[in-house]
Amino acid sequence: MGFEKNANTGVDVEDVKLAMRGHMPNGYKFNPVAHLQDTDRDYISCPTLEDRVHILVGVIPADSVSLISEEVVKKLREVRLAAADLGIPQLAILTKVDEACLEAKNDINETYRIKYLKEQVDRFSLLLGIPPNCIFLVKNYSSEIETNDDINALILSALKQMITFGEDFLDDL
Repeated sequence: MGFEKNANTGVDVEDVKLAMRGHMPNGYKFNPVAHLQDTDRDYISCPTLEDRVHILVGVIPADSVSLISEEVVKKLREVRLAAADLGIPQLAILTKVDEACLEAKNDINETYRIKYLKEQVDRFSLLLGIPPNCIFLVKNYSSEIETNDDINALILSALKQMITFGEDFLDDL
């Protein structure tokens, strides 16, 4: 479940804000019609550092950036700004680069040099205000039956940055 265009569908922005502040337990199931309240049994009234979010990562298919509705963009921006207010670093991952662009499918090593993918990164950056150097390109494993070092390099690079940003957040507390 993610953000949806219509109200009462998808994840609620206020629930995400509660999660970032640590008020939701692990495994909490988001409910688009019944939001977590401070009177609910699952509500964590005094969250610890361990309960809080240390990094916010948005994930979207690279070929869907231009398809995001204005309503969803508004929700994503609101969450991103709330994360910024809490000092939480934000990253984004554009997935399925090989499905978005034939050039990437033909040579995954050229992913960051491909004009179309650079345009998608820039477009997503403009939509949400995430700097382009905090937006990573990844090819998903889909039909491969063996791992591939080039695909792994993209995935692991993004993961390494997530860990680094999260550690930096904790170091700054």
